[in-house]
Amino acid sequence: MNPSPALSFRRKYMIAALAGGVSLAMLGLAFASAPLYRLFCAATGYAGTTQIAKVAPTTTGTRDLIVRFDANVAPGLAWKFVPETPEIKLRTGETATIFYRVTNMSGRDTVARAMYNVSPDSAGAYFDKIACFCFNEQRLGPGETLEMPVVFFLDPALEQDATMAGVQSITLSYTFFAAPSADKGLAAKEKPL
Repeated sequence: MNPSPALSFRRKYMIAALAGGVSLAMLGLAFASAPLYRLFCAATGYAGTTQIAKVAPTTTGTRDLIVRFDANVAPGLAWKFVPETPEIKLRTGETATIFYRVTNMSGRDTVARAMYNVSPDSAGAYFDKIACFCFNEQRLGPGETLEMPVVFFLDPALEQDATMAGVQSITLSYTFFAAPSADKGLAAKEKPL
């Protein structure tokens, strides 16, 4: 028996509506995936994403680790960027302040933002920053040099994590990238002085 034309139309309409709804949901998920991934990484320390703390811990742990500092500049950005100290020995729960030095080697104002990560990736959940130049864009005039602090600690909870048992050193790495700017030409590729 053939279904009535009204039932056939209704079935086709439901299939089309379902397909359209699924398509819209997939499109929405595609746009939301990048911000959701960033939130996930920030909450879990996944992919070497560090944590942000408002205050230092009140307890000190018993384990010492070497913390190494790495500095990089993306191609096209005429900046010189180096840590003032290549590494320190730090006990879990203790707060440390280290400085990075950056110089604009171009003849123009430039704006850049530092992206960061920690390796091994599993250490990101225990690497807490209280203050960091990476929280904001940095603007440097021609030939200008800045000393920028990073205030951080290693969470004492690191000592209870079995995946961190064999880790003796942690590397904090930054890369400066030219930032989009409202001022014409600030984030454009620069030629060194």
